Amino acid sequence: MPRPTTTPSPTYAPPPPTGLSLTVGQVEAGLGHRASVLTLTNRDTAPRQVTGYPDLKILAGDGSPLEVKVEHGTSYFARDLGPRDTTLKPGEKVVAVLAWSATVTTGDKRSGAAISVVPVPGEPAQKQPLDTDLGTTDSVTVSSWATEIGN
Repeated sequence: MPRPTTTPSPTYAPPPPTGLSLTVGQVEAGLGHRASVLTLTNRDTAPRQVTGYPDLKILAGDGSPLEVKVEHGTSYFARDLGPRDTTLKPGEKVVAVLAWSATVTTGDKRSGAAISVVPVPGEPAQKQPLDTDLGTTDSVTVSSWATEIGN
């Protein structure tokens, strides 16, 4: 009997040991909504400037970007504090909340397997695995980088 084949999930390099390093938290769920906290850590020996919003893409299992609308602002899980200039000393962190709805109305359900994030303009994209069950909404919301999650 032939064995079923599966498509392997993409693997991504760990965050860089220096520079701005991205980590992705586990997915939290509530009332059909989902969210993950993105944490950006300054692993340099000098202060780094961070401002605005993460430049984010949702990736399919093969690593290609999905056509998903990325909105900036407040979500079910976190209030957006708005873009601010923040200087991160070595070892300091900022966070942003990526949120989406798993609502299913009409059409095919979609999901992503990973995200690609450019933390600040001019930095390389960092890819991390993240299961995103987007339902049929095809949109996500991300808050600005901040020193704390807005409530």
